[in-house]
Parts: sequence; structure tokens; C-alpha cells
Amino acid sequence: MVRNPPRGYTTGRLEIITNVHYNAAMKRAIVLAALGQGSTGSNPVVGSVIIDAEGNIVSEGFHAGGDHAEVVAIKNARSIPEGSTIVVTLEPCNHTGKTGPCTQAIIDAGIKNVVFAIQDPNPVAAGGRARLEAAGVEVCEGIMADEARFVNRAWLTVIAKKRPLFIWKIAATLDGKTSAADGSSKWITGDAAREYVTTLRRQSDAILVGSGTVLADDPELIPHDELVQKNPLRVIVGQRPLDPSLKVFDFRAETLHIPSRDLNQMATDLGARGIKQVLVEAGSTLGTALFSAGLIDEIILIQAPTLLGSGASFIGDFGAKTLVDRHDLEFISHSLIGNDLLTHARVLSKVAK
Repeated sequence: MVRNPPRGYTTGRLEIITNVHYNAAMKRAIVLAALGQGSTGSNPVVGSVIIDAEGNIVSEGFHAGGDHAEVVAIKNARSIPEGSTIVVTLEPCNHTGKTGPCTQAIIDAGIKNVVFAIQDPNPVAAGGRARLEAAGVEVCEGIMADEARFVNRAWLTVIAKKRPLFIWKIAATLDGKTSAADGSSKWITGDAAREYVTTLRRQSDAILVGSGTVLADDPELIPHDELVQKNPLRVIVGQRPLDPSLKVFDFRAETLHIPSRDLNQMATDLGARGIKQVLVEAGSTLGTALFSAGLIDEIILIQAPTLLGSGASFIGDFGAKTLVDRHDLEFISHSLIGNDLLTHARVLSKVAK
């Protein structure tokens, strides 16, 4: 039988957590949360799993723009056995917005045990734990907190920085070239990489490029994915005039042309629009400017096993004259995608060496 952790258990150290059922359920909840990326608007992505006293899954759900994950899981359950636990990636909300508070839905369902990964940092929705405990519900928090923060990092960035998470996607050769000397660039990476980029676009709330990219390539900037309920916002940064007949101005998605050079204001404005994650598909000039402004949070570099020697590099001069001036990254993951190498890295805050 599942043992309920002691009240007040808040550690995120997985090695001292003995309840394998809660861990397994939280892993599943995190997978479910990721399914909501790109579809929850300004809200967080959340996954929820209900398990019975033996650890068997009773029901599950995730937030996809409608009911919250806990409510979906409760509605999906044919019945909820006595002694069941609801496992959630984020502290259940305690406010009434477009939907009622998830805390009340849990209480009304008769669930007496709640496990969640991280506290809700949004003061509008916070207080879920206190409300549940006041109703006699046992609450455990902190299980797989790091993993839950990662899947929800875009929303957490908006809460902390008042701007979206910016991910710079780059397709390049092994020597870091994004195009040949004559300007040709299609296609450097293979089919599998392009399918992966479609997924990235679907998971993002906005796709950002410079006006130079639009004029040179006339891109559509939409995912071309049947799973997309609504195409992401297309954002073009640059002062050059753009012909309204360009593909980015078609009916398939909203397009925002920002002629201002104030990148920090642009980022703040996107955050105010409810944009959580921006996929940057810009070239070297705009990408380097965003990087220099401290707006690039992560880099996804997809490298084809080929060399050019000459041509455009994916990043330009950002002021590093010696090794002391370098800007370090932290690797998140490495993998092969088709015949290409995918590196996902986090941009670290600039500190004095």
C-alpha cells in the first residue's frame, strides 16, 4: 500500500524519497505536462495523475488551454477509490479565473492526498497547499522539482523576468556556418532535423526572425503540424519595409512587425501579450544582438556533418576580445537526430571571470 509522506515534506532530493509510486506518477505527470506546450496561452503547462492506494493509475490529464490538469484527471476518472492520491507537477491553484480553483475540485472529489512538485510562484494563484491542508488533505511537495521546473521553465521565466523564454535555434555545419559564401543555405541539415524544428515551433508561442531573413527567404514561419490548434505568433524585428504580399502576412497566423531597435522593450511587450516561449530563427545579426542583450536563454544548435570553411557564421562579434571575455554555456543535452548532431545548452548569466 502507498504510504503517505509526513506532512511538511518539502525536499527535492530524489535519493531520499522512498515512495516509488509517487515518483513514477510524477514522471508520468511531467510527460503529460509537456503535451500542453504551445497550447496553454499565458498559463503554465501542468500534468496530473491520480493513483489508487496500490499505486495503480486511476486517471490522468494535462492542461491544454481548457480545464486545468487536476480537473481533467478528475473528470476522466470513472471513479476515485478511497485512499487515492493526485500527483501534480505544480501546486494546485487556489483562485477563480476562467475556471474554478483546483483546490476545491480536489476537495469535492474526496481526494485526501495531494503530491505536487513545485510551489506556484504566481501570487494570484498561490495558496493551494494551505487551502488543502485546512480542509484536512495531506500534502507532499518537492518530488522531482527540478524536472518539473524544466518542463515549465518558459512560464517560470515570465513570472521571474516579466518576459518570455527565448530559445535560439540554429542549423549549421560542423564548423559553425549557416550559409555558404554565395548565401545559399537550403538545406544544411536533414529531414529528421526539420521535423524536430516543426515540433519546436508547435511548442512555442511565437517565432521570431529579422526583417533580413524575411526579405531573403520569404519564409512562412508556421509549424506545418496537424497537432497545432493555433499557429504561433510570427514576430519580425527590423526597420526595413516589408511587402504585405510576403508569406508571413498570410491568414494562417498573426504577424507582428516590430521596427524598434529596443530589444528589451520588445521582450517586455511580448511578455505582456501572454507569450511564454519564443523560438528565435534569426540569422547572425539579430541573433547576436539578442545574445548581447542577455535575451537568449537557451541555444539549440543542430550541426550537419559537413564543412564549408567560408560563409556566414551563426554568431557574430559580441565583444569577447580574450578568453576572459567568453560567455559560457551549460549543456542540457546532446543527441543524434538523423545524421545531424543536436546540442541543447543553457546560456549562463555573465559573471566576471
